[in-house]
Amino acid sequence: MTTYESALSELSSRLIGTDSTLTTSLSDILAAALQEMIEAELTATIGAAHGERTDSRLAQRNGHRPKLLTTPAGDVDLAIPKLRAGSFFPELLEPRRRIDKALWAVIMTAYITGTSTRKVDDLVKALGCDSGVSKSTVSRICKQIDADVNVLRTRRLDHQPFVYVWLDATYVHVRENRHVVSKAVVIATGLRADGHREVLGVDIGDSENETFWKEFLGDLKGRGLAGTKLVISDAHAGLVAAIRNKFQGAAWQRCRVHAMRNMMRAAPHQQRQVISALIRTIFVQPDHTTASAQLRLVVGQLEPLAPKVAALLEGMETDLLAYTGFPNAHWSKIWSNNPIERLNRELKRRTNVVSIFPDTASVIRLVGALLVEINDEMIAAERRYISAASVAEIDGIEPDLQSLPAASRD
Repeated sequence: MTTYESALSELSSRLIGTDSTLTTSLSDILAAALQEMIEAELTATIGAAHGERTDSRLAQRNGHRPKLLTTPAGDVDLAIPKLRAGSFFPELLEPRRRIDKALWAVIMTAYITGTSTRKVDDLVKALGCDSGVSKSTVSRICKQIDADVNVLRTRRLDHQPFVYVWLDATYVHVRENRHVVSKAVVIATGLRADGHREVLGVDIGDSENETFWKEFLGDLKGRGLAGTKLVISDAHAGLVAAIRNKFQGAAWQRCRVHAMRNMMRAAPHQQRQVISALIRTIFVQPDHTTASAQLRLVVGQLEPLAPKVAALLEGMETDLLAYTGFPNAHWSKIWSNNPIERLNRELKRRTNVVSIFPDTASVIRLVGALLVEINDEMIAAERRYISAASVAEIDGIEPDLQSLPAASRD
């Protein structure tokens, strides 16, 4: 059980244990107040109070119809007035909506934090709404999130240069044509010239092939992404080909963590610890010249011990040491995909609760909603991910660039 589910369960238990007399009183008070406002609105609408005879009357009352309104104080029974001619529905209640805005916020929050539909239903009942909430209602509620997600995915990216771009993918299970299939959720984040990060985009596809990555990266470029000096990712063949096609003029940094895993798979099991220690000596060198010299030295030491590893290391020299062409203060942030990997772990923690998504739209809705929140936190962070002064040391970046806000989400 996740931290969020535990907190929601605790909230449910507390609410269930609340004094029933108090809950009933609150429901009764709310029902009386709402009914009085409904009747007052009807009087203003037709121009006459109940039993009043006036020349300005526009319509006549014709009884009431029952309506159950679900609120955080419990289910409330209301009576909606009917007219002999025409129709009336109070403005304080939105048509065809039986759950008020406060409760909708609870449900959407529960959904975004990874709570299953069944647990959402239990939470709603614990809030005093005995009628619960159906799966279709949860889905309808959560579609309201789509607008913010769409803004995140389609907003312009030309408000600042994005010097570094991190790319990665994670996989989720989706039901499609009566089968459960694996889908790739690809994510891009970037470092602005002022040192703050942003989420650049998110999409879902069948696989991480070159065509899909080209479409995704082409969309980023089409929205104004520019000024990129380095792209950091793993060495997936389709991704690398797409990067070289769409980011011509930018360097590519092969994630050293993924590279190390690849080399360890080729290493003799008994020698892995020694080989790993040898390779790590490359990354403690102070500049490109010494790092390159150390890499060649390690290759020579590995040839008799693990020739396959030596060949792999030698072949990835250029891409593994791309980070050395940038300020030393940035190295730990750009020599691996760790910044976006941490983001992916958070997404997996939430998506694992759902297990199997009903369709691709629901994946984008949940993942996108989480990324909207993460993006806001990145932009509003008090500390820059990398100082603007050190970013200005990179060739082609204006040193007097002022901090600009993210593109408007209005």
